[in-house]
Amino acid sequence: MEDLDRIYEIELLAYPFPWTRGIFEDCLNAAYAMFGLQIGNDLAGYTVFNWAAGEAHLLNLCVHPDWQHRGYGSLLLEYAINQMARLDNKAILLEVRTSNTRAAKLYTNRGFRIIGHRPGYYQAGDQREDAIVMRMELGSAADLS
Repeated sequence: MEDLDRIYEIELLAYPFPWTRGIFEDCLNAAYAMFGLQIGNDLAGYTVFNWAAGEAHLLNLCVHPDWQHRGYGSLLLEYAINQMARLDNKAILLEVRTSNTRAAKLYTNRGFRIIGHRPGYYQAGDQREDAIVMRMELGSAADLS
């Protein structure tokens, strides 16, 4: 639970509309995959995903603000993609806020393509924000090693 405390702390620092601690607990209880990026003694970021029927869903990828702009988001994304491929997923789906242009660019640069939008998908204070829906087709796990 100490790691969960640190993950939640990073979430609060990184996002204007963060996940609740309960969401992270639910993900753990549902056996979703969670990976952290450790730099020295510091947890610099994490990713959360689940999968079923050959398709993975990247739910959260976050880098502590102190570690941003150093390539760690790309590193975490690459690690998550490799893990999802090793679990025999054929594709990865994700949603990203329309306002999160940096993340959308990261995903596009890695090969995700926009397949749609979800109106009002995200809470944004007393408003709602649309999501961009992105998808990436995966090769075999052997192609990614």
